[in-house]
Amino acid sequence: MKKENKFLVILFDILTAVLAGAIVGTAYYFFQNSNGFAPGGVGGLATITHHLLADKVSWSVLMVAFNLPIFVLVSALINRKLGLMLSLYMCIQSFLPKLYEYVGLNPYSLANNGDDFNIVFACIATGVISGFGFSLMLRRFGASGGTYGISALIKKAKPDLNIAYVSFIMDTSVVFIAFFVYGMRLTPVICTLLNLFIANVLVDHGLSGIKNGYKFEIITAHPEELSQELMEKLKHGVTRISVHGMYTDSDKYMLVCIINKRQIGEMMKIIKKYPDTFADFGKVNEVFGNFKRKI
Repeated sequence: MKKENKFLVILFDILTAVLAGAIVGTAYYFFQNSNGFAPGGVGGLATITHHLLADKVSWSVLMVAFNLPIFVLVSALINRKLGLMLSLYMCIQSFLPKLYEYVGLNPYSLANNGDDFNIVFACIATGVISGFGFSLMLRRFGASGGTYGISALIKKAKPDLNIAYVSFIMDTSVVFIAFFVYGMRLTPVICTLLNLFIANVLVDHGLSGIKNGYKFEIITAHPEELSQELMEKLKHGVTRISVHGMYTDSDKYMLVCIINKRQIGEMMKIIKKYPDTFADFGKVNEVFGNFKRKI
């Protein structure tokens, strides 16, 4: 890799970690910390500890104290660059709320008459915003927090161990502990679960990619006419493959075409015009290369 390209990669890594940390830190300050519920994983344990200590120790300090040692071990034992990027991400995430507090920005809190609707809205906002930040880290680095670090360290020590349960156990423990920490009320528990669910949905959508499409596989005896119409009307390329139908014992062709979601209706109208044509389609999570419609 050229020196200039290597510098740009490192710069992009740093900017991604800073941006993701700022997004998650913003969600935590404005919607989570003042509303009596916890996120999942190591951050959730830090938030619960902050609540138990009756605000005697800063949430930012606890977040760093819980997560940074894990990332230091990841840097030393797993991947140095990954550990450094996760550390930067965690520091931005943890101390940006202190900056918001210093400049006097008010969080969305339960101060509004203690209405339970406020905490529900807050947990939804936390899940949506923090989920976007998590997806940025996962797409770039494959990791977004202390739970990953613990999983990676366990995997290194015991390669044969199934570590899929680590995240589940940590999130479950946070939900269980939250019930007792927040006054044995169900609302904080439900909000913690809702926050986890929404964040995971956003992460799934973020990882599946924004540039997605739908792949049609069309079996037809009219490859020339059909492919020509598809290319002219939908402005996407078509791949033709020779196939043999076992039911009819006849040679046919399979046309493969990837289109945008809004073009599905038009695609179906075109296919229905051709007799002896069969098609199926499925979602493609990410499209690489030239997927631009030709003018």
